[in-house]
Amino acid sequence: MKITRKDLDNSIVELIVETDTKTVAKSRNKVLNYLREKADIKGFRKGANIPEDVLVKHYSEDQISAMTVEFSIDSVYQKALMEEKIIPVAQGEIKEIISQSPLKFKLHIEVLPKVEVDAKYKKIKLKKQKITVSDAEVKQALEDIEKRFTTFKEVSDKKSKADLWDRVTIDTDGYEKEKLLDSTSMRDYPLVLGSGLLVPGFEEGIVGAKLEDELELDITFPKDYHNADFASKKTKFKVKIKKIEKATKPEFTPEFIEQLRGQKLDLAWFKKLIKQEIKDTKESNTRLDQEHKLIDELVKVSKLSVWEKLLENQINKIFAEIKENMWKQGIKMADYLESLKLSEEDYKEKHVKLDALKRLQWELILNKLMEIEKVEVDDKTLEEEIEKIKWAYQNPEVLKRLNELYTPGNKYYDELRLRMAYTKLIDSFFEEEKAEK
Repeated sequence: MKITRKDLDNSIVELIVETDTKTVAKSRNKVLNYLREKADIKGFRKGANIPEDVLVKHYSEDQISAMTVEFSIDSVYQKALMEEKIIPVAQGEIKEIISQSPLKFKLHIEVLPKVEVDAKYKKIKLKKQKITVSDAEVKQALEDIEKRFTTFKEVSDKKSKADLWDRVTIDTDGYEKEKLLDSTSMRDYPLVLGSGLLVPGFEEGIVGAKLEDELELDITFPKDYHNADFASKKTKFKVKIKKIEKATKPEFTPEFIEQLRGQKLDLAWFKKLIKQEIKDTKESNTRLDQEHKLIDELVKVSKLSVWEKLLENQINKIFAEIKENMWKQGIKMADYLESLKLSEEDYKEKHVKLDALKRLQWELILNKLMEIEKVEVDDKTLEEEIEKIKWAYQNPEVLKRLNELYTPGNKYYDELRLRMAYTKLIDSFFEEEKAEK
């Protein structure tokens, strides 16, 4: 096999590949055997040793020759890529069949663009923010869990009063100077008192009410109310209590905590776990913001061009991620696009393209810096990280699975090492915030 290479503009590599007649002959035999397996020719069973002249008469020489070219190209394409050390962005495009025997063809392959990073990148430094978690944040997280797992039981005693966090079912109408206001009427509306779903003062006014009570609440809408028609409006709401359901909050027993996190912990340890989870989330969100700032700075000192197919592939990848996330939430992408009055292509152009471009720039520049800096993560550091991952999961089945995944030689083990190397590289750009004196 003879290969002539030419690097074109826009990260395109042109290869002219020439094979000998033996390669073409082998490919023709493969085509004939393939057709023998598939052929439905009167007088011959499938898979029979059908003579070549019968196959040519049935399929035509032109079709067999075209298939021979396809088989030949398939057989040498990967070899050509390996020989030229080419990692394609997309499948190569055949531009011309120069000759069929010996086979000689020209193809264009889009490759990753060349990236140049100026030495000024070493001077880029961003402040690393110190993340803290207050006791109030932990308390709020516990209250949120309580709300999610609160159960309700209907009461029939007409003397029973509605307390904060009970659920009441109401009918209500809003009036201004005895005139019924549009969009203020609700029937059989379930409302958890204290949820803050309705205008301030409304839910608080119902606390203490009894079953079948009829109330009148004088409410003034806030000046900054989201519906400008109601801003600062004084309204009298007539409310009827149709049902009261008493709330029962869950107790943070070791058994309940085990249902939540898979670990049998007491409340003190659960609070520590919650605090770490909040910190991890805040660090992740802060990290994302910092990385966006970093990539903006790195782009300023880098030279790279992102071309059509590479960007198109990234756009489609991100769109597929969005589509999958919506599907998990029970939302059909087609319905979502319809609600936006956008076609799939318009949505990609308006909402995905810029993110795809930034992600590509990020990946390409980081790959180049990994090559320049030769960042590595040693085995000890990797094992310590694996132990941290395991610490969060005490369930025996989960731990068994993690032990299987994070084993030397396993792809997950190698992928974790690579992710840690990227993190190490990114960390090198951030300076710790100095403690205040």
